[in-house]
Amino acid sequence: MTDEHLIRAPRLDLIPLALLAGLMLLALPLVGSLPTWITLTVAGLAMGMIIFVIASGLTLVFGLMDILNFGHGVFIAYGAFVAVAVLAPLSAMTQSTDLLSNLGAIGLAVLVAMAVCAVLGYVFERVLVRPVYGQHLKQILITMGGMIIGEELIKVIWGPEQVPLPLPEAIRGSVMFGDAAVEKYRIICVVTGLAVLAALLWVLNRTKLGLLIRAGVQDTEMVESLGYRIRRLFIGLFVAGSALAGLGGVMWGLYQQNVVPQMGGQVNILLFIVIIIGGLGSTLGCFVGAMLVGLFANYTGFLAPKMALFSNILLMVAILMWRPQGLYPVAKR
Repeated sequence: MTDEHLIRAPRLDLIPLALLAGLMLLALPLVGSLPTWITLTVAGLAMGMIIFVIASGLTLVFGLMDILNFGHGVFIAYGAFVAVAVLAPLSAMTQSTDLLSNLGAIGLAVLVAMAVCAVLGYVFERVLVRPVYGQHLKQILITMGGMIIGEELIKVIWGPEQVPLPLPEAIRGSVMFGDAAVEKYRIICVVTGLAVLAALLWVLNRTKLGLLIRAGVQDTEMVESLGYRIRRLFIGLFVAGSALAGLGGVMWGLYQQNVVPQMGGQVNILLFIVIIIGGLGSTLGCFVGAMLVGLFANYTGFLAPKMALFSNILLMVAILMWRPQGLYPVAKR
C-alpha cells in the first residue's frame, strides 16, 4: 500500500462557505450603510482571523491527539507578554513612520514569541499532558491547573497589572475605501490569517506529513502498523499548536493594544466555541467557525448591543442544532 492510499481527502462541502457569505449579505440591508458594513465586515474578519490562528493548533491537537487542553490559553498570554518584552527596546523601530521598520519589529517579536511558546508547549506536553493521555476528566483538570500556574508566573515576571502594547506608528490609523474607513492593522490580520490557513491546508493536503496527520485522525493503529512513530507526531503537533497560539497572542495583544495575565483564559471560551462549531480536528471548519464568530459578534454588537454578550453562544447553539457534529466533522478513531 502506498502513502497516497492511506486516506482519501473528502469532497469539499460548500454549504458552510455559503453560510458565511450569506451572513455577510444578510447583514448589509440590516446595517443599512455600505461604508459601515464594510468597516464592520473587515473588523469581523480580522477578529475571526486572530481567533483562527490561535485555535488552529488546538483543533488539530483536539482532533488527532484526543486531548482536552483547557490550558491552551496560557500560550496566548505568554506570546503577548514576550512581544511586550521584545518590542520595548525597539522603540526606534516601532515609533518610526517607516512601515518596513514597524513590520520588522513585529516580525522579530512574533518569531521570539513563537519560539518561546513552542518550548513551553514541549514542556507542557511532557510534564502535564503525557501522564493523562486517554483520561479526559484528568486532562481538563490538569491543563486548567497548568494555565493557572502559568498565569501566576506571568504575574511574578511582568506584574499583575495591565500592560500597554501599542501599535507601531505606521500601522496606526485607517485607510479609506471610498467612504469606508478600515483600520490598517485589521488588514494585516486578515492577510496573516489567510497565510496561516494556506500554509496549514498545504501541509495537511499536499505533504506526506499532512497525509499521516489525516490518517492518524482516522486510525492511529493503522499508521503505527506502517512503521511511523505517531507519538513523535503528537509532540510535534502540540509544539506547533503552542507556537501558533503564541503568534495569535501577539496579534490579539496588538488588536486590544494591551495585555493582562488573564487574557488567555478570557479567549479560551471563544476557542472552544470555534472548534466545536467547525468540527473537532477540521482546519477548514476551524477557519469558517472563526469567521462566523468574528462577523456575528461585530454585526450583533452594532445592531443589538445587548445581545453581544451571548451572541457566540447563540451562534453555537444554532449551528449545532443544524449540524450536531459541526460544520466539517472529522471521523473519530
